[in-house]
Amino acid sequence: MPRTLSSGMISALSAGSVNLAIFAQLQMSNETLYLWSGIGPITWNSMTFQGVGTLGKVTGISEAANVEAKGMQISLSGIPSSMIQEALYNVRLFQTVNLWLACFDSAGAIISDPVVSFAGLMDKSSIDDDGNTSTITINVENVLADLNRPVCRHYTDADQQLDLKTTLTRLGLSTSTLDTGFSHVNLIQELTVFWGSNPKSVNNG
Repeated sequence: MPRTLSSGMISALSAGSVNLAIFAQLQMSNETLYLWSGIGPITWNSMTFQGVGTLGKVTGISEAANVEAKGMQISLSGIPSSMIQEALYNVRLFQTVNLWLACFDSAGAIISDPVVSFAGLMDKSSIDDDGNTSTITINVENVLADLNRPVCRHYTDADQQLDLKTTLTRLGLSTSTLDTGFSHVNLIQELTVFWGSNPKSVNNG
């Protein structure tokens, strides 16, 4: 996808040598993890990322000229076997993952602004356990994969109010002004309508 790079990033990436790092934001069920590919904590954009060094790995980031939802994988090794069940429990489907590519200047400061290199949703995960430590690998789908999922909405009153009630509440308006058009859908399912003649039963009135 097209990206807008700051002048600092353009200069850094055009130089003969460049110091790069990956920043990762992973939404888990109990917390949001902020990790980066270096050592020690580092703060950027009001987020503090913990360094995982060589224990973290990102694979499979690729793009093509055509519009295609290509996924990738994130691996974190060195997890004690006793904590692997907790780690798996907190990895949930469709939680968000964001990756940024960052550059550093000669003084070790972050050059503004790191660019989003991938944004997606968590898919299935797998574990490689050697008895002492484990490696967890999370497959991440590109956000474009949502375009292939059907929209499960219905022509019912309950479905209509999902959006309307939330919108009115957010705007501070009374929910008494809700559109109730779909509340009549159930009534017309078995209704017989006579055109051009009077009904012979009050049930068809």
